Parts: sequence; structure tokens; C-alpha cells
Amino acid sequence: MRLPFVALLITALAVSGCGSIRDSRINPRNWFGDSQEEVRDLGPVSTVVDNRPLVAQVSALSIERTSSGALVRAEAVTPTAGWWDTELIAENHGRPQGGVLTLRFVAAAPREPVPDAGVRSHTLVAVYTLPDALLDTIAEVVVIGETNSRRARR
Repeated sequence: MRLPFVALLITALAVSGCGSIRDSRINPRNWFGDSQEEVRDLGPVSTVVDNRPLVAQVSALSIERTSSGALVRAEAVTPTAGWWDTELIAENHGRPQGGVLTLRFVAAAPREPVPDAGVRSHTLVAVYTLPDALLDTIAEVVVIGETNSRRARR
């Protein structure tokens, strides 16, 4: 009876000593202290997401089926050669409105004049990928240029 009582007393004293170690510098969890909130000024916030202009004219639009959805392929004609960084940008964060997915065809203007090499140097191509999940909610795709737009329906 005496041995279990001594063992219980030693265990109780050892466990009660753990409370003081919790707040000591010996405990590795206390080495960095508590976190503190710091408020920082973010500075000016830009509302311009993309400064590339719309292409002058959308000349062709096709939707090609793939194994994982479809590709929207659009061609555009620019007034001069040297346009680059083409992209089809979905409006409404890529969510179709009333079954219509609207894409803006944008491209970056040439930084320096580029020698004209014929009509083919004025043609741009951009592609947008539609996954199967999104394709099921789309009945029509519209690609917008500066002077016109093109539509493709199912």
C-alpha cells in the first residue's frame, strides 16, 4: 500500500511541475512569442487589370472539339504589323450569362514601327480553352473586337 502511494505522489508532483515549464524559456513553443497584428498601408491600388486594347477586327471564329472540352479559335486583323501578346479574355470571370460566354480579343500594340510584310503580318490568332464542365453551360460564344464581334452557336 505504501509503494503505490509513493508512486502516485511522485507522479502528481512531476505533472504539477509541467505547468511552470509551459511558460518558461526552455519550452521551444515559446521561443518566438505571441503574434502581433501589424497594419500596413497598401499604397495606391490599380483598377486596371489589362491595358491591352481590343483588336481592330475579328475576322474568323471557330470552336473545335477536343477530348477534354473545346478550343475557341479566333483570328483578327490589325491595322499594322507587329502586334503581339494576343489573348482571349473571358468577361464575368469566365461565367456564361444566359448561356452566352463573352470573350474580349486583346493584343499589345507594337513598341516600335515594324516593316509591313503583307496581309499575313496583320493577322493574329488566339485560343481559349473550354473544359467539358463549362461547355455544358454554354449555348453561344461571342468574341468582341473594336469594330465588330463574331458569334458561334451550338
